[in-house]
Amino acid sequence: MLQRALAEVGGYRDENVLVGFETADDGGVYRLDDELALIQTVDFFTPIVDDPFVYGQIAAANALSDVYAMGGRPRTALSLVGFPEGDLDEKILADILRGGASKMEEAEVAILGGHSVKDPELKFGYAVTGLVHPERVLTNRGAQPGDVLLLSKPLGTGIVSTAVKFGRCPEKVAADATRWMLQLNRPLAEAAARRKVHAATDITGYGLAGHAFEMARASGVCLEFHYSRVPVLEGVAELAGQGNLPGGIESNRKFVGAAADWGDCPSRLREALLDPQTSGGLLLSMAPEEAKRFDADLDPETAAVVEVGRVTKREEAYLRFIRG
Repeated sequence: MLQRALAEVGGYRDENVLVGFETADDGGVYRLDDELALIQTVDFFTPIVDDPFVYGQIAAANALSDVYAMGGRPRTALSLVGFPEGDLDEKILADILRGGASKMEEAEVAILGGHSVKDPELKFGYAVTGLVHPERVLTNRGAQPGDVLLLSKPLGTGIVSTAVKFGRCPEKVAADATRWMLQLNRPLAEAAARRKVHAATDITGYGLAGHAFEMARASGVCLEFHYSRVPVLEGVAELAGQGNLPGGIESNRKFVGAAADWGDCPSRLREALLDPQTSGGLLLSMAPEEAKRFDADLDPETAAVVEVGRVTKREEAYLRFIRG
C-alpha cells in the first residue's frame, strides 16, 4: 500500500539529494558541501517489552541504526511521543524518556527536543540526524556479484516480542533478545568507514528477507543465503511453533512474493527470515578479502559478524535460499 502511495508522490527535485526514498534505503542523505552531508531518518513504534525504561532504550537504538547503516555518525535527535494521557501513570512516560536519553548519551547524540500528542496507543521513537562524507555514504544499491554477505545480529526479536506480549516467553529468551536489541550498531559503522563496503542496510520491519530483497532489487543482483548459517535467537523456533507469530511475517511474505526461491528451507526458519525485527543487525555486502579485514577490525566484545551468503548475477529470483 505504501509503495503504491509513494508512486504518486512528486515534489521538489534538488541536485544535492544524494539518497531519497526511491530505493527504500534506510535514510535520506543531503549534501551540504564537498566534505559534508546530512543523514535524516525517523522511527517509532509501540512497546515491545514490559519495562518502560528498556522500551525507551530500544526505541533509541533502533532509530540510531538507520544512520549507522548509511555509514554515518548520528549527532542530534528529536523525540516523538504518543501517550494515552489519563490511562497510564505519568511515571511510565518519564521512564521511557529517561531510557531513550540514556541510550542517546551512550551514542553521544544530543536530544534537541521533540513533539508529543495524546494517543490512545502508546508510541515512542526519534527522528535522528547524522553526518557523513558525501563519498562515504553506504546505500542498499551497490552489492556486486562475487561479494559475500555479513550479518551482525541474530534474528527472531519479532517472534520473541509477540510471545512476551502474551506472557508466553521464557525469561532467558526474552533477556537474550533484549540484550541484542539494546546493542548499538555503532562499531559496524566505524569499521565500515575504514573498509570498502559495497552495500549495507539494517534489518528491521521487513525482516532479513524483505530488506535483502530491497538490496537485491536496488543493486540488480541476486542475494544467495546459506540458510543454515543464518543466526537465530535460541528458543525462537519453539516460540514460533507455539503460534507466537507477528502479523508482519505474513505481510513480509507477500512483499517478497515470487522474488524469493526458498528451495528446501524449513518453514520454521522461513518464519525467522521473514520476522520483523526491532533494532536488528546490519546486512553488509563486500568483497571476500575486504570482509576478512572488516571482521578483524571488530572488537568481539562489542560487535561480531557472520558470513551468511554471497551475491550472484540475477537470473530469475532476487533471493535464493540454499542449505550451504
